[in-house]
Amino acid sequence: MINQALQFTNKLLGQFLKNRFGLTEDKTVLNYLIEPSGTLPKANQNKVVLSLINIEKETNQPFYVRNQRLESGNYSNFNPTERYNIDLLISSNFEDYTESLKFLDAIIVFFQINNYIDASSSSSIPDGLSRLEFEYEKISYHQMHSLWTAMATKYQPSIIYKMKLIKVQAHEIMEIIPSVKNTSNNIVK
Repeated sequence: MINQALQFTNKLLGQFLKNRFGLTEDKTVLNYLIEPSGTLPKANQNKVVLSLINIEKETNQPFYVRNQRLESGNYSNFNPTERYNIDLLISSNFEDYTESLKFLDAIIVFFQINNYIDASSSSSIPDGLSRLEFEYEKISYHQMHSLWTAMATKYQPSIIYKMKLIKVQAHEIMEIIPSVKNTSNNIVK
């Protein structure tokens, strides 16, 4: 689900930028900011780069039903759906600083318009994703400095959004629970 959510967000943002600026080529890429070898990826040149920087499990979860009725009348027991939040760094990686700022402005507009995406706002949302929520992630100058230092790369105009509540459910049945076939109303007196 994480890959699907990120690919979907990349595609939507890319289409928004194409429409906004009348572009024919894609200007977004889902990628590292720096290769594991320490080199700058060529695919990132003059692009908006979306990078996963953190995953956290949502611990504040509503009540989940663990049993589901099967066609046989029995019930299956499965682990409840887990929900995750993802921190998404979106950096504007253009040689021209003014171009970087122009695209950063458009990114902010995109997420202001699309603070959540579901089937009613996008018919192309992948199966398994019911809703994605985006929230600006406020971090301090020192946290931003630490982030870019940890990534071993130079700062680029960027913003971080929290992509909220990505659901993960493997639908692996843990056990079959037989249904109650009859009840006895015999009361012992």
